Amino acid sequence: MKDFKKYFMIPVDPEQLYRTLTNPATVQLWAGADAVMSEEPDSEFSLWEESIVGKNLEFEPGKKIVQEWYFGEDAEAPSIVTIKLHEHKQGTSMEVRQTNIPDDVYDEITEGWEEVYISSLLDFYSEG
Repeated sequence: MKDFKKYFMIPVDPEQLYRTLTNPATVQLWAGADAVMSEEPDSEFSLWEESIVGKNLEFEPGKKIVQEWYFGEDAEAPSIVTIKLHEHKQGTSMEVRQTNIPDDVYDEITEGWEEVYISSLLDFYSEG
């Protein structure tokens, strides 16, 4: 099991980015695929037509989202994703930390953060 942590610069304020990440209609727009999302703790979510599925654990509006991402019943421990939004002069410094990523999917997950998740957000804001 491995952990991942990285900061990404997103060119909008933290409150707007938080809404983009938590509003189900907006999630579908930037992800470009079916999504299920709620700000209700213990609710299930899915992104990219269930390519990413899990449970929402905690929300701090404008500041933090904590989720558990599922990797199947064989996972040794829950994989926890914590997204913290830090105000920055260029918009938001988005801190992404994911713990307990199974070794066999680590490269796929870390590439997915950069090439799909973050890339989709940046494309969404550059088009808007």
